[in-house]
Amino acid sequence: MDLLNPVTAVPLIGPKNEKLLEKLSIKTVGDLINHYPFRYDDYSIVRKISALRVDEIATVIAIVEDIKLIFTKSGKRMVKATVTDETGSLAVTWFNQPYLIRTIKKGDKLSLSGKLGFFDRHRAFISPEYELVRSENTIHTGRLVPIYPETNGVSSKWLRSRINALLKILPEIEDYLPREIKRENNFCELDYAISAIHFPKNDREVMVAKKRLSFDELFLMQLKAFLRKAEWENKKESVAINVSIHRDKIDSFIKGLPFKLTNAQKRCVNEILDDLETNKPMNRLLEGDVGSGKTVVAAIAIYVSHLSKAKSLYMAPTEILANQQYLSLKKYLEPYGIKVTLITGSKKDKEEGDVTVGTHALLFKRENFDNLGLIVIDEQHRFGVGQRAELTQKTTAENAPNILTMTATPIPRSLTLTICGDLSLSIIDEMPKGRKPVKTWFVPKEKKKSSYEWIRKRIREGEQAFIICPFIEESEIETLKSVKAVKVEFEKLSKEIFPDLTLGLLHGKMKSKEKDVVITDFKNKKYHILVSTPVVEVGIDISNATIMVIEGAERFGLASLHQLRGRVGRGEKQSYCLLFTDIYQGIIAERMRAMEKYQEGIKLAEIDMQIRGPGDIYGEEQHGFMKLKIASLYNTEMVKLTRENAEEYFAKLDDYPLLKSKITEQSGNVKPN
Repeated sequence: MDLLNPVTAVPLIGPKNEKLLEKLSIKTVGDLINHYPFRYDDYSIVRKISALRVDEIATVIAIVEDIKLIFTKSGKRMVKATVTDETGSLAVTWFNQPYLIRTIKKGDKLSLSGKLGFFDRHRAFISPEYELVRSENTIHTGRLVPIYPETNGVSSKWLRSRINALLKILPEIEDYLPREIKRENNFCELDYAISAIHFPKNDREVMVAKKRLSFDELFLMQLKAFLRKAEWENKKESVAINVSIHRDKIDSFIKGLPFKLTNAQKRCVNEILDDLETNKPMNRLLEGDVGSGKTVVAAIAIYVSHLSKAKSLYMAPTEILANQQYLSLKKYLEPYGIKVTLITGSKKDKEEGDVTVGTHALLFKRENFDNLGLIVIDEQHRFGVGQRAELTQKTTAENAPNILTMTATPIPRSLTLTICGDLSLSIIDEMPKGRKPVKTWFVPKEKKKSSYEWIRKRIREGEQAFIICPFIEESEIETLKSVKAVKVEFEKLSKEIFPDLTLGLLHGKMKSKEKDVVITDFKNKKYHILVSTPVVEVGIDISNATIMVIEGAERFGLASLHQLRGRVGRGEKQSYCLLFTDIYQGIIAERMRAMEKYQEGIKLAEIDMQIRGPGDIYGEEQHGFMKLKIASLYNTEMVKLTRENAEEYFAKLDDYPLLKSKITEQSGNVKPN
């Protein structure tokens, strides 16, 4: 048995289970053993039947005296049993689990864990956890019981039984962590940590295992970032871009812009130009809030590349954003004789331009680009590592292109240093002058009607509004159900609430040409209100739109609410964001208060992650970077400790072959400098 074996090597896991486990990203034995619990049910109190207390969660070991299947008057099926020990008897009831009549037989010895309550006026366990007692060690009852991330068809109980069986036959896991690190930090052995995280005897074992495994997760992540950086730096030289000899032209281009750059933009431009002047390919992340002016910084980098006769690619995650940036870059660059072309799923310019803007469709363009010197990737968190790597291969040039990735999704600096250790970082932390903060208000149900009247009044004064309906299902892919819901809301708004105004409708299932027509008409003031799904989150810039209404605001995270709010406040007029929700308590209330209080995306990102957890922060399969299983990026001491150790041990990785093998098995065989 090897950790790299397919998961079907584990007893009782067949092809059907294999497909279900893939939904949990479990493909190998190692993936299964590293599928950690996210919490534990405490069934460790074991009592005799006579000592059970009402409403207490406890476990009893008892013999089945009687068990039968009963049909209620309403047609529901119920399994009723009587169990006994030397101190008394207890009624047990399970609802809608008729298969138990075949699983549990009279005379079986059962371990039952649950809360003591009443059924038919008698003390009873109602739908308790159970297992047949075949040995002293139970895994589903009578202990701290692990609860795992699940999917349809794969329950925690099923996972416990398979992981328990695997731990019994798995050879000792090789510990790749250097002995010095374990000794200095008093870390347990890896084998012990794996066993204790799944089946701990007490809370202390959980704490010891989590400490070790959290360190490992962050340490390996940081080492992989160093590895990616080394791989990039060891690449062939970049396409030659001579900044020095073109300094006068660059200054003239910047002076010719329709606005003055902010100090933050100037600083970021200089950092990019310094990168381009070296013979090493640039790999820089440009981070800036919604509306901070990242596109013009990218346009300057593209212009500089063009001066050295190098071509550029600009990749955006959606057609709406690609179209928007295509028009922006044409405005900035075409006066200087730079041809800008567009490639999306529905549009493809016939000739290759000096700059090609596009979506994922760029990846599927058959021909490579001549002398590709710069790749700009907008909203970089939407693209996987593999997709970014594919783009770097789309050139006929021998030298490597420079990479500038951009994001408007703010990432806390400590987080960026941890997960983007392979990227140089530039931050536009200043908004253009004259931008007024968007006034944001939570609107309860009882104030909705008066809010609509206020919106009507402002529209009569010449302003425009967005009304956003949330996705019905939690998915990045717009569902037919969501489209139906936004159409229903559109009809209601058009006929009942704003019959005197003109409304447009936009959703992700529309064809590209239809979307373009709607957006153009809205920009040309043919519509007073644009009703849309969150498809407008990025890529629409309409200065006359001053009101953003977000229906069902509780369904959005702070990052999405902030992105949507960023669609207004683009002009000189005061703009407003109205958060409609019927729920104002707990986490939702925290989010609404944060939106009312803060305008800075970086602050909202930190609050959002504290509320929701870090989520997916780095990798190919998710929109973010990596799914953290057990570590927390808010454990700043652990982040700092792993960072320091990663810097030290990456330099001497050849002395630790097991560790080197661990980080290169999925990253490619790269020898550090």
